[in-house]
Parts: sequence; C-alpha cells; structure tokens
Amino acid sequence: MRHRVAGRTLGRKTNHRRAMFRNMAVSLFTHGQITTTLPKAKAVKPFVERLISAAKKGDLHARRRVIAALGGDQVMVKHDNDDDVVRNKYGEVVGGPKVVKHLFEEIAPTFADRSGGYTRIIRIGKHRIGDASDLCVLQLVRDEDTGPQLAGTRARRAKSNKRMEFAAKLAKSKPAAKEAPAEAAPAEDAGEEAKADE
Repeated sequence: MRHRVAGRTLGRKTNHRRAMFRNMAVSLFTHGQITTTLPKAKAVKPFVERLISAAKKGDLHARRRVIAALGGDQVMVKHDNDDDVVRNKYGEVVGGPKVVKHLFEEIAPTFADRSGGYTRIIRIGKHRIGDASDLCVLQLVRDEDTGPQLAGTRARRAKSNKRMEFAAKLAKSKPAAKEAPAEAAPAEDAGEEAKADE
C-alpha cells in the first residue's frame, strides 16, 4: 500500500529515477528545452527549479550542492586526450563542469528578478509511438531572442550553421552570375545575324 508515499516513481527504482533526473536536467541546461513525456516533465520540473534557485545564490556551497545533485558519486578525472570531464565510478562521461559553469554564469543571472517558475511545460499534441504516451516540451522560460544552447555542444548543429552560411553566400552570388550571361547573349545573337546577312 502507498500510505503517505509522495512523488512519482515513474515505474523505476530510486537509483534509476535519480540518474534519469540528472540526465534530463543536464540536457535541459545544455539545450534549453527537451521533449519528453508529460509525467516525466512534471516529475523533473521541481528538481530542475531547485537547481536554478541554488545557482542564483552563486556561492561555493550552492555550487557544491548543484554538483552533488547532478551526480555526487562522480569524480573529476584528467586524461591526456580530454578536457576536464566528470566520470562516474564506471568510467562513463557524464555532465561535467561545463554544464555547471553554464548554469551559474549564464542561466541563473537571467532569472535574477524571478522568484520561481523558471521552466514551462508545453503539450505538443503528439503521442509516443510505442505506448501512445502524451509528449510535451519542457523548456526554460527565456526571452525568445536569446538562445539557451550551450556553445559548442553539438557538432551537428555547427555543421548545419555552416551549411546555412554557405547557402546564404551562394544565394547572394547567384543573381550576379545570372546577369552576366544575359548581357553576353545579345552579342552572340548579333554575330549570328551578321552571319545570316552574309
């Protein structure tokens, strides 16, 4: 019986659920929004908002609390080929100091005048294919102009930006290329008319 048992278990054991919350929080701080199911979004929202409230304090104790919440059993490991990364006891790379720095230096100052409600849940009206669960977007409440993404996290996004810049350059150079052959065409026609007259 569930007498006085609070919170959503989401069909997971405690360690699995905490790891899932950590992963979702790191993804949210990195990208600014995540797409997930409605129960997961409702369950992780208080966890994320507590981390942002701690980051707004900005002191050393708050920083250590955030690092512990994002994985207390993780240790800093320095490798020759890596920057500073955070690995768990199994050697897997998990959310590192780049995310914590981004949270304290870029995300928390934007919420300095807000006393809560740092995230919003938007239902997108789609269902997951496997179990038809309602999908939603959990996102940080930000100005639409500022991008919430952490710089340099996605190689695919960087490639896409390069393609867009290249396409823009091509679009600018095409009208000039089209005009040049159009001017040369009448001269060729005049030469053909001269041959026809002979």
